[in-house]
Amino acid sequence: MPSLFQRPWLRILVLLAFVVPQAIPATAPAFFFGGVSIKDEKEMGRKFDAMIRANMGVVDDPEVSQYVGRILERLTKNLPPQPFTFKAAVFLHNSMNAFALPGGYVYVFTGLVMHMESEEELAGVLAHELAHVTQRHVAARLERAQLVSLGSLLLAVAGVALGGSGGGTLAVGAMGAGQSAMLNYNRMDENEADHIGLQYLVAAGYPPAGMVRGFQLLRQKSRMSGTSIPTYLSTHPAIGDRINGIQARIQTMPAAVRNRATDNTRFARVNTLLWARYGDGQAALHRFAGKDSLSALGRGIVLARLNRIPDAGAAFDRALELAPSDPLVLREAGIFHYRKGDMSRAEGLLRQAMRLDPRDYMASFFYARMLDETGRQAQAKSHYQDVLRAVPEDAEVHEAYGKSLGRAGDKANAFIHLAYAALYANNKKLAERYFREAKGQAEKSSDKRAFQRLEAAYKERKEMWDQK
Repeated sequence: MPSLFQRPWLRILVLLAFVVPQAIPATAPAFFFGGVSIKDEKEMGRKFDAMIRANMGVVDDPEVSQYVGRILERLTKNLPPQPFTFKAAVFLHNSMNAFALPGGYVYVFTGLVMHMESEEELAGVLAHELAHVTQRHVAARLERAQLVSLGSLLLAVAGVALGGSGGGTLAVGAMGAGQSAMLNYNRMDENEADHIGLQYLVAAGYPPAGMVRGFQLLRQKSRMSGTSIPTYLSTHPAIGDRINGIQARIQTMPAAVRNRATDNTRFARVNTLLWARYGDGQAALHRFAGKDSLSALGRGIVLARLNRIPDAGAAFDRALELAPSDPLVLREAGIFHYRKGDMSRAEGLLRQAMRLDPRDYMASFFYARMLDETGRQAQAKSHYQDVLRAVPEDAEVHEAYGKSLGRAGDKANAFIHLAYAALYANNKKLAERYFREAKGQAEKSSDKRAFQRLEAAYKERKEMWDQK
């Protein structure tokens, strides 16, 4: 937990091409403004979210997810009244991209966070994406093109989110050549998103130059790395004109606004974690050559990844020496010793981390696993339950909890959680097997409420599978 796998966007577009048109019925010709209700729009977002989560690696580390969620909350706090509640998710993908879609779902790729240099730059990109949603650019363009189904909206949004030639080509093939214009925002949309997004950024208390520097970094690093540039930069070659336009507006703002400072403490922690876990090993070690606690922590995580266990242990010890009360350092050192098999050391470190940061459900998860593997299933149970309250759709947590319940002799609940694990891992065959086992156990029980909740989730996911 977090999911460490990465699956290509291609699979998502294939799914959308064949599943969505069947899963969501067409509407009347007046597509969005009057043709589709807010309820329909929310349903579209929910189905898209379920598909994308089933096919992409979600980074559920609270240090990362809560941080991005806090930026989103800060940006949306002063928005005009919206019909949606905005929700953020971070996906393990090296693209320098983020996107938001109707329904209030905001997605950030790890590649974007890793290649930004400050929180204000990341916030600038997110503010731009939020403006595309609040101004309903995708919906308006679909309406003008007379695309009359929520399925068409999903396909177009997927193409916009993916960007680049590969995603666009597949989505055009799935939707028809006449709908290809939907795959990119036009110049007017981009300029409006820049303008409105800049307002959101300033209202949230960020330095307005964050949007400029964010776009400049995206353009520069995309060219250097050869990765696909995000749609909002690739749509028109004149990105320099747009950056100049943003800078001109910034010059009209009061000096107190232009000269704001950002606290990048949490950004540095999140950036360290992502580079340590997912960045190229040698490049990451080069980044972590410093003598501070975060550098030592980053080295420890990278060295453990490279299986240089003695060196990793020394790096974690140094991080603990420099920051003995930092819950992140304590947690990561505890996880290292848990994986190394030193349960006594892991227990002490993880317990300290949980005491200092009770919201860190990742520390609780590894603490539960440590209890479980030392024969303390009864104690582990409450910790697994706490973690699932925070991340109810995490397949790895459900699997660990299910196995723990099985060892404790609770077969009924064990199969329920193993079925959830298979559902959220998108493993149809295994989900069917565990669902049948859970159903058989439920028939022997007087309390069927837990199984009924599983049954509802299973039926919803099965509908998606059956229409592939």
